[in-house]
Amino acid sequence: MAPELPEPKASTDESVLQAQYLRALSSFEGIMLAQIEMKTQLSNRLNWTIRAGLILLGGIAISILVLLLTLSSQINRMSDMVVAMNTHFESVTTRVDNITRAMDSMEKQVALMRQVGEATAKMDEEMAAMQNYMQHMRGDVTGVQRELSAVKDEMAGIAGTILSMNGEVGMMGREMHRLSKPARTLNRMFPFP
Repeated sequence: MAPELPEPKASTDESVLQAQYLRALSSFEGIMLAQIEMKTQLSNRLNWTIRAGLILLGGIAISILVLLLTLSSQINRMSDMVVAMNTHFESVTTRVDNITRAMDSMEKQVALMRQVGEATAKMDEEMAAMQNYMQHMRGDVTGVQRELSAVKDEMAGIAGTILSMNGEVGMMGREMHRLSKPARTLNRMFPFP
């Protein structure tokens, strides 16, 4: 077995005890001052961290506010542009309808050109003296018929294109209305000047 160590005994000398007490008090005071200094440094760091966090959050809030204001103004502009486009396309539709009516009238007139040709043939039989002139006139009428047919085909293509454009613009208007719905809801919740 290992020999037991003797228990330490406190000195009974008053001066030794006083010196030990002062040393212990000085060590305790140093430890307390070091803890207070550490707590002060930690509290300063915490204060600076909180200030930096507040500044950062303020910057983020200002950025979000600017973004929302910009988004709101852009959506209002887009809505105004869509309304203006709808107005212009309604005007175009009205003009295309007028062109279609004019083309129908021209078709009827072109259909009458056949009767004019038949009447011309009868006139050829009745007016032999004017036969050369009437042949020249018949050639002109055939050219006019070809030109009118070409114009009719082109106008039919234009009318089809404009009708498909009207459908696409209608779909764009509905899409813009649907896309601007969240912004309008947000604008109702947080109205911006």
